Amino acid sequence: MIICPNCHHKELPGALFCSECGARLISLDYLTTQSIQRTPSEILDDTNLDSVNSKDVHSENKDNKNTMNAELALFVIENKQTLQLAGRTEFTLGRVAEGQPILPDVDLSAFDAYAQGVSRLHAALKVSRNRVAIMDLGSSNGTRVNGQKIVPHVDYPLNHGDIIALGKLKIQIIIR
Repeated sequence: MIICPNCHHKELPGALFCSECGARLISLDYLTTQSIQRTPSEILDDTNLDSVNSKDVHSENKDNKNTMNAELALFVIENKQTLQLAGRTEFTLGRVAEGQPILPDVDLSAFDAYAQGVSRLHAALKVSRNRVAIMDLGSSNGTRVNGQKIVPHVDYPLNHGDIIALGKLKIQIIIR
């Protein structure tokens, strides 16, 4: 465990910032930068850009529907409310507590999240190339996908209609 030098909160190994106060947990004194000997324009001069056929690349992307990002919404089953998610490729789900330094992108507090067992930073939804995945962020009460508990810090693919449970809070995934 890593102990925060600011508030003495215990964090898992590998944490960069304290989840309680936001203080940096590692020293960056040992990191150095390396000088680049050539300018970016010199590097581009050495690259043969004529060999790349941009028309082929663009036409290939137009025909490939997998390059389009999925539209994502969350349907909170108990409250029958839909939350539209847009404009990002990753969304953290959780609840807001007083004095919390790092806030979730999607605050589920309005859905009785504390009583339902939702952690402050419970899970993350990742959207890429028509694929949606969920990752439990080490929550206290776990995350389930269609009734199956998932292992923390591992991406699990989601499909349209899947039911995720953050603690006891059930949410249906809507992918368009």
